Amino acid sequence: MDFGPTDDTSPVLARPPRFHGRLPFREFLRRIKESSIATWPEEAFESAFLERRILWRRTFVANSPDTIGHVLLDNAENYTKSRIARRLLEPGIGRGLITSEGAQWRRERRLLAPAFQHQRIAGYSGAIVAAASRMLAAWEPTTAPLDMAKAMSRLTLAIISDIMFSAGDDPEIAKFGAAVDRYQTMVRPSVLDLLNLPDWLPRRSLARATALFTESDAVIADLIARRRAAPDPGSDLLGLLLGAATAGDAPLSAQEIRNQVATILTAGHETTANALTWTWYLLALHPAVEARLHEEIDHVLAGRQPGFDDIARLVYARMVIEEAMRLYPPVHTLSRSALADDEIAGHRVPAGSTVLIVPWLLHRHRRLWQDPDRFMPERMSPERAAGRPRFAYIPFGAGPRICIGASLAMTEAILIIASVARQWRLRLIATPPVEPIGLITLRPRQPMMMRLEKR
Repeated sequence: MDFGPTDDTSPVLARPPRFHGRLPFREFLRRIKESSIATWPEEAFESAFLERRILWRRTFVANSPDTIGHVLLDNAENYTKSRIARRLLEPGIGRGLITSEGAQWRRERRLLAPAFQHQRIAGYSGAIVAAASRMLAAWEPTTAPLDMAKAMSRLTLAIISDIMFSAGDDPEIAKFGAAVDRYQTMVRPSVLDLLNLPDWLPRRSLARATALFTESDAVIADLIARRRAAPDPGSDLLGLLLGAATAGDAPLSAQEIRNQVATILTAGHETTANALTWTWYLLALHPAVEARLHEEIDHVLAGRQPGFDDIARLVYARMVIEEAMRLYPPVHTLSRSALADDEIAGHRVPAGSTVLIVPWLLHRHRRLWQDPDRFMPERMSPERAAGRPRFAYIPFGAGPRICIGASLAMTEAILIIASVARQWRLRLIATPPVEPIGLITLRPRQPMMMRLEKR
C-alpha cells in the first residue's frame, strides 16, 4: 500500500495553551494539580535535558533518545520508580508489577510473562472481537450522541474482565472501573509530594481515594476465594495467577494476586481506552486518513469481522493508532528516582533526584519530528520507523520495564478500530472544545461526544 501523505490540510489539534519561560509558583501549583502537561513551556519541546526547580527541590527531565536510553536501559539499575509515582499509584493498585522494584519486580515479571505470550494473546482476540460486537449491536444511527471516552472505557473494561475472570460485562467488576475513574480525579500531587517530603506527613486526598476501592476490592477478593476453592482454577488470567510459579519461585500470595489483578485491570483498560478515544478524535478531524483506513479495512476484511490473523495485514490501522499515541500518549509522564549520583549528558544528577521522562514532550519534540503537532500516520510506516532513533517513541515505556501488555494493547486496539470502522463513521461534536489533561493518564477534559453515521 502507498503510505504517502493523505492531504495538505492540518486542523488545529487539542492541546493546552503554550507559554514561554517559567510559571509563577502559585500558577504552577494550580496547573500541576489540574493537568501536569499544562506546566511545560515552549522551550521544553526542543530541549534535550531540562532542570526544573520547585523551591529547593530539583527535578530533571531526560528529553532526548540518548538521555532516555541512559535512564531506561543503559543505567536502568540506578533508577527506580520515584516516591511520588508510588504515592499516586499504590493506594489504588497496591504494590504490583507497575510499582514493585528489584527482586520482587523480577519475580512478578517472570510469573506474569506467560500470560502475555504470543499464543495467549492470539487466544484473547476472540474475547476482544466478541465484546466489540456486543457494543456495536446496541448502536443505531438514531442513537443519541455517545461519549466515546466512556464507551471505550466500558468496552475495554469488559474485555479485560473477560480475559481476567471470564466475566465479560459483569456489573460487579464494573465497580472497579468506576473506582479507577474517580481515583484519577481525586489523586493529584501536592506540594508535599513535589518537595519529596516524608510519607508520614498526611495527604488527605490519598486517604479519601483509597476508600474508593473498598467495595471493588471485596468483589475481587470474593472472586479469588471462590476460584481458589474450585477444583480447577481455570485457564483465564486469574487461573494463571493462582497457579503461577517458576523454578525457584513460590506461588503468589492472596495479597500479591489482588495487587496484580488490580494492576492488570487498571492498566489493561484505562490506557487502551484513552488511546482509542484519541484515535477516534483524530480520525473525525482527518477525513482523508479515515477514508484510507476504511479502504484498508474493506480490502482486508471484505465485510466480515476481524480476527487475529488479520492484524498483520491491517498495517495502516496500526499506523493510525501509533500516530495517535504519539500525539496523545496515554502514559504521558514516567518518573524515576536516582539511587546513586549519576551524570546525564554532562549534567550531574545527585542521588535521590527525581528524573522525569515525558512522552508528551518527547513525542512532540521539534528536533525529532517533522511537523510534530500534525497527525500524519504515514510517519509510522515500517520504513520510516526503521530509521527513527530507538528512544524517540515510547508509548509503552522502554528498557527492562517496558509494558508487559504492549502486544495485547496493540492487538486489542487494532481489532476494535477494525470492528467499529468497518460499520460506522464517528463525527465529533466539539462543544465545548476538546482539551487533553494530564492526570495519571492522558484524558480529555470534557466528554468526547460523537454521533454515529452508518457506513
